[in-house]
Amino acid sequence: MRYKSYPGFRLTPVWVLIAVNFLFFIATIIVPELVFLLGLQPASLLARPWTIVTSLFIHGSLWHIIANMLTLYFFGTYLSRLVGEGKFLIVYFCGGILGSVLFILLASPFSIAVGASGAIFALGGALAIMRPKLRVFIFPIPVPLPLWIAVIGGFLIISFIPHIAWQAHLGGLILGLIAGYFFGKRERRSFPF
Repeated sequence: MRYKSYPGFRLTPVWVLIAVNFLFFIATIIVPELVFLLGLQPASLLARPWTIVTSLFIHGSLWHIIANMLTLYFFGTYLSRLVGEGKFLIVYFCGGILGSVLFILLASPFSIAVGASGAIFALGGALAIMRPKLRVFIFPIPVPLPLWIAVIGGFLIISFIPHIAWQAHLGGLILGLIAGYFFGKRERRSFPF
């Protein structure tokens, strides 16, 4: 008797990022003060410069981390297949860091930013340029939308919710759109239609 073989689980950068985010989330539940030590607050940046990166791994609620990690899984898996794991990581971290920089420049100095949303908007921005017509479902909308509408529309809608670091989302989105443009240009050169 022959058995069909299935590929086993592969530990990709996307899965590592998801695991690290959940580990940090559990740590902040156990030690809530970590949010203030690792979250990004412009007024205390000189005292805690690491927060420009560590804030990407801290989330404010269970809903926050689940929404971000689901989006990271779908966008991250797709983008890493298109451009490779190395370029995926560059977009993710550069988008997150640019988001942190815009938060520092544009937000109240005493507000605190947490979450991977800026990095995830970078992934969405890159995909919106590279695969704008790809259809995606966005909860609670029951019909598929073109990816570019979902990403840009999601950014605009989320920006009006109070206590959301829209500055970080904007930084990530800008980086992602630029990266998507360059990746798409290289893709068109490699595979002319």
